[in-house]
Amino acid sequence: MADPARAARLAQRIKVIVAEALRRRVKDERAELITVTDARVTNDLQHSTVYYTVMAPDEESRAGAEAVLAANQGTLRYELGRQLNIRLTPTLEFVADEIPESAAHMEDLLRKAREQDEQVAALRKDAQPASEEKPYRWQVEEEPAASEDAGRSSSEDAGRSSSADR
Repeated sequence: MADPARAARLAQRIKVIVAEALRRRVKDERAELITVTDARVTNDLQHSTVYYTVMAPDEESRAGAEAVLAANQGTLRYELGRQLNIRLTPTLEFVADEIPESAAHMEDLLRKAREQDEQVAALRKDAQPASEEKPYRWQVEEEPAASEDAGRSSSEDAGRSSSADR
């Protein structure tokens, strides 16, 4: 097992090497749309996962980019082995990164929430109360404390004192 810090450094190096190899070694115009976003390496340095995005709006371009990566996987691994100074070259697995799509979805949800907040604020600006100024507050008449003590019977006072003694 390698040190996790070493695996993280190797993953960053793999990310750079794969991105440069896609730009220099792969002679396919569909490779220009591919952006390597991240790379992860297992702690034993045997397998690496490369995350990528495709800067194209249509699904056909994304499928073409996936085909380019699958067809040139050996070339990219050869470049890794040539530029890395490790005993075994890790296998490559390419995974489409879902972060840009989920970020766009979150931005859309936040935009809708802002629009709804603006609508509520506009409705509140011209709104009038349904009734008086403070409809849920009642004035409680305060009775003097002396009248409460006068209304008690001596039997109630006796019952309270005996329960307090227990």
